[in-house]
Amino acid sequence: LVTRIITGGTKIKMTFGDTVIYGVLNDSETAKALIAKLPMEQHVSRYSHDFCGVTEDLPYNKEEEHYGWLNGDIDYATDAPYFTILFEDEDVSEQYGNQVNIGVITSPISDISKLQGSYDVKIELDK
Repeated sequence: LVTRIITGGTKIKMTFGDTVIYGVLNDSETAKALIAKLPMEQHVSRYSHDFCGVTEDLPYNKEEEHYGWLNGDIDYATDAPYFTILFEDEDVSEQYGNQVNIGVITSPISDISKLQGSYDVKIELDK
């Protein structure tokens, strides 16, 4: 179950090999900068609680930076910079800082958590 609801926003689809993960990006400065780059390819690898990959520097509002995440969040980590889709360990995520939420996946979390390995993910607008 996705734990953050975004009303409005911009629908996207992310293709991981044969699996499509749907999401919605919010209206933050960071999300808008990412949307302007679409369609794009983003390399990500699976880690214990997310798929994550180094991305281009994106602008962000310092007030939106926080610790932790909700399972299903799509975040931009400002310290790397990383594009990340978080799907596990929400309950212990407060130790991880430098996060800016840019959206959520709308597909079931199990669709992404069952994937393994690394992908060149195609991220595009979902009509």
